[in-house]
Amino acid sequence: MFLRIDKLQTELPPPKRKDPNEAAALQELLGGKYGEMSTLGNYMFQSFNFRSKAKLRPFYSLVASITAEELGHVELVSNGVAMLNNGPDSEGDDTGDGGDISGAPFDAMKEIRLAGGFFSHAGGAMPINSNAMSWNADMVTTTGNVVVDLLHNFHLECGARLHKLRVYESVKDPTAREVCGYLLVRGSVHAHAYALALKQITGADITKVLPTPNIPLGNIPECQKYLDEGSHRRLYRFSPNDYKEMVGIWGNGETALPGDPPGELEVIDGMPEGGKIHQLVGVPSAFTPDYAPEEMFEIAEKLTKMGR
Repeated sequence: MFLRIDKLQTELPPPKRKDPNEAAALQELLGGKYGEMSTLGNYMFQSFNFRSKAKLRPFYSLVASITAEELGHVELVSNGVAMLNNGPDSEGDDTGDGGDISGAPFDAMKEIRLAGGFFSHAGGAMPINSNAMSWNADMVTTTGNVVVDLLHNFHLECGARLHKLRVYESVKDPTAREVCGYLLVRGSVHAHAYALALKQITGADITKVLPTPNIPLGNIPECQKYLDEGSHRRLYRFSPNDYKEMVGIWGNGETALPGDPPGELEVIDGMPEGGKIHQLVGVPSAFTPDYAPEEMFEIAEKLTKMGR
């Protein structure tokens, strides 16, 4: 089962302005070949299908815990996409009857790179890449062979880091860059974790080819605070009591990768402290949540009071 917390895994700064084209670039990190839907799909089904869980518990625990983190990564990127599509938080758009819509109030939206992001999804995120190609299950590898799956996961995380760097280099908004910076650090952790798992089970020291690709995280401003706080040395269990066995892989005297701030690797109980989920205010003229939504708000207010 998965425990859900109403926070993002890290705090995202508000966007400086509405920028649907930067949102389109960030979609690559959600539904692209090496995006978060791919990492989630691979690790989730590998964990579901894992053979000899009891006998190979440390390796199962590792994949299962990273699966839970990837769910949060999908949520993080999705929020980043929506924030960029909608612009800074606003308090003034929730009410009213939408006004006169005959003057084409969204004329500019037809020119954006992913017009369907607005026309079909009201500025929200979808499991698609930057060219609106749908993510699909063909991107999931689950062979039942633990070594093959771990090798695939290592490749996937290395590819994802290259993916994230290229997106980082194509965007300028602080929201988009924060998403990239956080995921670059966490992707490095996952690549390192799978390399250590392969080292334990095969004796092959794949950690010697890290970092692959060679991305000095300390040179990326948005990565620096995560390095300073030691995020590059932490794996989270995302569970109150389970998956403790992975400390034999991520821990056990192992240390941070060369080039990163030094220190021993550690397994953290629970999850990151996290950050707030930004408001996406309604736009009545776009029928989000509906045209003239005051009655909806009144009903929701009554229901909220009942739940307190």
